[in-house]
Amino acid sequence: MEMKIAIGSDHAGFVLKEHLIGFVRSKGYQVLDMGTCSAEARVDFPDWGIKVAEAVSRGEVDRGILVCGSGIGMSIVANKVPGVYAALCRDTTEARLSREHNDSNVLAIGGRLVGPDLAAEMVDTWLSTQFLGGRYEARNQKIRDYERSVYKEEAMGQVRANGRLVVVSHPLIQHKLGIIRDKNTSSKDFRELVQEIAGLMVYEITRDLSLEEIDVCTPLGPTKAFTLAGKKMAVVPVLRAGLGMVEGILRLIPNAKVGHVGLYRDPNTLEPVEYYCKLPGDIEDRDVYIVDPMLATGGSAAAAIDLVKRKGAKRISLVALIAAPEGVARVKSSHPEVDIYTAALDSHLNDHGYIVPGLGDAGDRLFGTR
Repeated sequence: MEMKIAIGSDHAGFVLKEHLIGFVRSKGYQVLDMGTCSAEARVDFPDWGIKVAEAVSRGEVDRGILVCGSGIGMSIVANKVPGVYAALCRDTTEARLSREHNDSNVLAIGGRLVGPDLAAEMVDTWLSTQFLGGRYEARNQKIRDYERSVYKEEAMGQVRANGRLVVVSHPLIQHKLGIIRDKNTSSKDFRELVQEIAGLMVYEITRDLSLEEIDVCTPLGPTKAFTLAGKKMAVVPVLRAGLGMVEGILRLIPNAKVGHVGLYRDPNTLEPVEYYCKLPGDIEDRDVYIVDPMLATGGSAAAAIDLVKRKGAKRISLVALIAAPEGVARVKSSHPEVDIYTAALDSHLNDHGYIVPGLGDAGDRLFGTR
């Protein structure tokens, strides 16, 4: 599903806005032109900034671009709208960092300060850059928590519940990922490394678990400590390749329950078909982590999420080792609220639906089959 972008400006940003609309469309994105319609008629920038920001907040578009004379006014007004995280950028580095570190969903540009070629480069960089997650996600979550503490509940209720795409870039994970990509890695080593990577990813996928304070007594005296605040978790592998990740996750969260989902692709319709599903009886009360090493076309992942939803699950995350943009888009189009965690976001799918560069068929490499 192609990204939909809302673009708006005041009279001072009109010329650059028109240039960017053509550029963004040439890149294959859908564009919603939200005005203004002239460089001559003087207008007030808040009127146009709010229109774009509210469209982003409500989920009518994926991201927004705002242009005024300096970009400052547009960035200020956009950031007054709940669920909008606008970045005023002056070059491609700032545009990239605003996505990688801050997950910005609105880009503000100064039409009188930035030339059309540089502005197009900035927009291209901003639209194509993924949020890194990791430690940046924890910081951004504090912004969202504060936002919810000061806005009325009915205002926040209009904000689209966007799931996150978190690329876990820890050096140990990337090192081990490089080894399993190698076609010469044995099945034994491949299995062990998949478990290790899945275990390391647990630190990220459980980052937001709630804690509560407890009293303990050390050998030197009493102190305050922390314990998990009664969270119930479930790990649900998608058969068969997802099995390779389960043991690594359970080493870190041994009290998690384990369910199983079995799917195959119908040779005629090419759609996933359920052949097995066994989940914990209290699945509706648990944080559910659906695991599958490869998020390729996204068909099986979307079907697995749909299946556990039908069984009552409400809080669902998807955990993969390697993802393709096509798979991420498929899951987000069907289940926009689901968080996706992956150790790598690769280039694309080939004609056979394999992730490039990927690592081949994860199931075959895990179990030594061909």
